[in-house]
Amino acid sequence: MSIKVLIVDDSHFFRRRISEIIESTADMEVIDFAKNGREGVDKALRLKPDVVMMDIEMPVLDGISAVREIMNKQPMPILMFSSMTHDGAKATLDALDAGAADFLPKKFEEIAGTGKVAAELITNRIRAIVGKRLPRMVVRPIVRTARTAVPDVTTATSLRSRAIKPTVERNVAKKNELTSFKASGKRYSLLAIASSTGGPVALQEVLLKLPANFPYPIILIQHMPAAFTGAFAERLNRLCKISVKEAQDSDMLKPGFAYLAPGGQQMLLERSRRLKVTPGPDHLNYKPSADVAFASIAKNNEGKVLTVVLTGMGSDGCDGARLLASKGGSVWAQDEASCVVYGMPQAVAKAGLTDQVFSISDIGAAIVKEMTSG
Repeated sequence: MSIKVLIVDDSHFFRRRISEIIESTADMEVIDFAKNGREGVDKALRLKPDVVMMDIEMPVLDGISAVREIMNKQPMPILMFSSMTHDGAKATLDALDAGAADFLPKKFEEIAGTGKVAAELITNRIRAIVGKRLPRMVVRPIVRTARTAVPDVTTATSLRSRAIKPTVERNVAKKNELTSFKASGKRYSLLAIASSTGGPVALQEVLLKLPANFPYPIILIQHMPAAFTGAFAERLNRLCKISVKEAQDSDMLKPGFAYLAPGGQQMLLERSRRLKVTPGPDHLNYKPSADVAFASIAKNNEGKVLTVVLTGMGSDGCDGARLLASKGGSVWAQDEASCVVYGMPQAVAKAGLTDQVFSISDIGAAIVKEMTSG
């Protein structure tokens, strides 16, 4: 059966271009169009497409409000189109909070050099999210008088738990209920987290659980365009008790600080506990790359690292996690049931690298238990 797609955009040119790309693919079809958010909601609820492609800025009802209404009434995978600006990034992050599964820049040429590459990017993203539902984060209005205030966060979509069965095991990597989880007693000096598709919401849920006095620095590798990482870091810093910033070259690691790798750059840890931010080689698929960051950590941090691999397409982070595990570090993964795309966590699980596997709702609390007990 073909993947049924609903396109919601007020631009006739954009609707036509996306339709041409989808209709040229054997396993997809466009079932209808909508010219504004209200029409998009009505058609999504009536037609029940496999994937909705949604613009953010539209008349009558904007894309964020449309996503929120769809996800509250009849959740389905939604792929957002975003302008590559700071304001566009903030709006896209709001759409992800509302329940959208993933996003793409509206100007394909900014991330893809040819029409063929752009078409592959769009169709691959559609295939990745079809049938998936995002564990939606609802952030209540923020009223705060101090830096440490934090909004209540609830998960609107309940997730069914199931165990992951890796083909090879370094240790028995089964899903652990948080109540029965016991800290390993290892000593750490760093927390490193990698994520991609579905990662912004997953990272937010994890980091919100960390206390203001979290005793270690945190390195964050999220696959994201350059225009987005600054806005994402600002958002996390506003919501979390820990401090979060977009990493800059020569930043020194500090306890209780999370450093988000800038989009379009590679972030490495040097021996002096100083970060190096560099464009890196052009041939690398990911900028930033978890494998690149993890390899530098393995080289310069003596293995005292808790590595967590969250939802995302592909296998970035697996080779780096292997290096960290060989130095005595711990490797955790998000479970399949709570992933938007079970790619990166599956890669480390199949490689037998996972010491623990948790639902996204448990990872933050488990990190605190593991790294602050004893």
